[in-house]
Amino acid sequence: MQLELLDKLRKQNPVVLNAANFVTVQDVANGLNAIGASPIMSNEIDETDEMVNMASSVAINMGSLTKLQIAHMKKMGDLAREYRKPIVLDPVAIGAVRYRLNIAQDLLWNFHVGIIRGNAGEIAALGEFNWHAKGIDAGSGTGNLDEITKKVAQKYHCVVIASGATDTISDGHNLVHVHNGTPLFQVHVGSGDMLTSIVAAFSAVTNNLFEAAQVATLIFGATGQLLVQDHPNVGPGSFSMYLMDYLAKVKTTDIEKIADYD
Repeated sequence: MQLELLDKLRKQNPVVLNAANFVTVQDVANGLNAIGASPIMSNEIDETDEMVNMASSVAINMGSLTKLQIAHMKKMGDLAREYRKPIVLDPVAIGAVRYRLNIAQDLLWNFHVGIIRGNAGEIAALGEFNWHAKGIDAGSGTGNLDEITKKVAQKYHCVVIASGATDTISDGHNLVHVHNGTPLFQVHVGSGDMLTSIVAAFSAVTNNLFEAAQVATLIFGATGQLLVQDHPNVGPGSFSMYLMDYLAKVKTTDIEKIADYD
């Protein structure tokens, strides 16, 4: 795994344009800034052309939808395709809300998304697998997550990250599992959104999107794990504060010591 992409990211300081979830926008911006990228958020459709042109990559988050935001996302995706900027999509809660699933499918068929990052319930919904999702939570299902992730990647011709206690990543042919992390990611609302945008940051510094997805997921999970190792009594509130510190100071040598993937 090309962990040196972390140093490349910090050197290049890519601009990540976010169609953001207003619930988590501050965490996302701070997380991107901490790891070494340059976040920019936009909710105005009339500035989309200029914003996409200046960006290195685009992260589209479906966490808080309005009809105007949907139109904005479509334009952002169209322009990203035109300007050849990688797109990462976070299909929030599509496993629980049919309207959101329809929007996600529409976006995916309208322009090419390079990477999809979601929880198991969201990824299963995109593949039309039987899964019982609950709100933004992954829910539960009996399907084989390796098969689900691979099939969704094949269906949409992209890389797919199914986040969870173990993260499953596929380009439709190959599979990687990242085992690093901490249960505190599940109780900190915004961790998934932050990861999506960090994946977008890594997609801006390599043409290999499968590699970008793996490296971003491993670094994010391992950073949280290192934090908890150093602060075993940390709770959800202080975890958020420390996470920014650790994203800013983590090094590839730190990650290499605890990296757990196959």
